[in-house]
Amino acid sequence: MSSRSTTGAAEHPFVFAAAFNAGTPEIVYEDGAVFVRPDGVSVTGADVHRANAELLALGLPITVRPRRVEVADDIALLIVDWTIEGDGVHLEGTATDVACRGEDGHWRYVIDNPFGVRAAPNR
Repeated sequence: MSSRSTTGAAEHPFVFAAAFNAGTPEIVYEDGAVFVRPDGVSVTGADVHRANAELLALGLPITVRPRRVEVADDIALLIVDWTIEGDGVHLEGTATDVACRGEDGHWRYVIDNPFGVRAAPNR
């Protein structure tokens, strides 16, 4: 499986994990994607990359376990359990994400909410 993209929505979380673990998670996002930080604030553009960089700075791999994948045409809802663990660090969450299939047939995140309902409400 390519670490760059996939034509299967159910594989997208694994593609994200491979890209994250390679230090390049930005490659799995659609232009204009939204990332919901743990404080509930939604960010776009370069702030998406900064939010991921904070997790990347831990230097630990992420593992993912998709719980549900629901696809309607070119849009997918992905519920994914994830863990970042090692060196005394343990982070986990259940992401509520939305991906879209681009014109090239490949899936990319348009909304990445890694902490799901645990994130603080929008401000």
